[in-house]
Amino acid sequence: MAALKTVFFCGIGGSGMSALAQVLRHQGIAVRGSDRRRDNGQSTELFERLRADGIALFPQDGSGVDDSVDELIVSAAVEEHVPDVRAALRRAIPVRKRAEVLAELFNRAEGVAVGGTSGKTTVAGMIGHILKQAGRNPTAILGGSLLNDSSRMSGNAICGDSGLQVIEADESDGTIVLYEPSISVLTNISLDHKPLRELREMFLDFVQKARRAAVINMDCELSAALDVEGIGFGVDNCRAQVCAGNVRPLADGVAFDVSGTRFRLMVPGRHNVSNALAAVAACSALDVPLAQTADALATFAGIRRRLQVLGTEGSVTVIDDFAHNPDKIAATLSTLKEQPGRLLVMFQPTGFAPTRFLKDGLIAAFSAGLECGDQLAMPEIFYAGGTAVRDISSRDLIEAISGQGVNAVFFNTRTEIARWFAKEASPGDRVVIMGARDDTLTDFANGLLKSLAS
Repeated sequence: MAALKTVFFCGIGGSGMSALAQVLRHQGIAVRGSDRRRDNGQSTELFERLRADGIALFPQDGSGVDDSVDELIVSAAVEEHVPDVRAALRRAIPVRKRAEVLAELFNRAEGVAVGGTSGKTTVAGMIGHILKQAGRNPTAILGGSLLNDSSRMSGNAICGDSGLQVIEADESDGTIVLYEPSISVLTNISLDHKPLRELREMFLDFVQKARRAAVINMDCELSAALDVEGIGFGVDNCRAQVCAGNVRPLADGVAFDVSGTRFRLMVPGRHNVSNALAAVAACSALDVPLAQTADALATFAGIRRRLQVLGTEGSVTVIDDFAHNPDKIAATLSTLKEQPGRLLVMFQPTGFAPTRFLKDGLIAAFSAGLECGDQLAMPEIFYAGGTAVRDISSRDLIEAISGQGVNAVFFNTRTEIARWFAKEASPGDRVVIMGARDDTLTDFANGLLKSLAS
């Protein structure tokens, strides 16, 4: 990376891409980028923030990829027909995947890599926040924005010392195999993206590669069954070295104890207790005192779109949430049920193949997590482009869930759902907009909040 002077990110608006772009810019490399969402007038705040950080933005038409560019960086989803890629190939400019660049940076550092089916962004964010509060000046590259930095729409990176890094290791595209961490953190193993046997083998390799310590969730049977020596964490779990006891849900978070030290989180839910324990274990391996970790976590405001309360109008609260696989959905609904109030949930399924793969689990999660007074609405499956076999519909999920006694309704458009929720919502209700990989969901949630005020 030292020889690079100018790099170009094709698809710079992606959470992982924008975070890496900010870190490279911080390290003195000139960064350019393009994104079709910017060309379509979407996510304007994000792109304004990137420009303010000194990143030059261009249309995604190849015009920004000239002879001054040393390398084109692309996400796993970018294809060769994209004009920026064609321009790079025509000029013999090297093209590399984001994960390859990240691995090169990460593998030469004291690095904490967080892997697992769920909780990666929150755990990595917690670790980065703790290390920063402890004066360790880390670099963190996250898949979501830290709410602690409310002034930055793009707050998905902590730009600090390149010698101490915290990253998320993604299993969905197999790039987790590229990372060689000092500390591996395994949050859990559950069905998402790949079959469980394949996930187990991938995560086993991940934790075995840890040079200093492996941190493993002992509450997850599949994780514990890997039988790898390391630091185990768990809630009320006597097998775990880092164990939470006396867990107490609060109106504005959750409290618990670890080894006689009291912890209080501003983010709610038993799953966030587990996330915090993973961060505690990782930071203990980096010699951060437990009391200092507790103080830091007390100021952790959470991650954008992870049970994020957008506001309350007419005594109706609107919540934006990233949950999209069965485990995440179950954790979100369980946490929300710790407090009173009916739930009006819109879930946006994403991708025909993922929805087909997770169908049974999605049906089970909503059927078990919602009560008879709650309401569930779904629009059609979100389609991001490319080739897809459209042999499943959101209607299939709705029919199965309603057959379990849940008030579940299919709508052709989100506009119809917004009207339905605005009509149905009563004081004390909570409206939850749930789904992943679609930035317009937050816009929809904010629009719904405004409609409740009128």
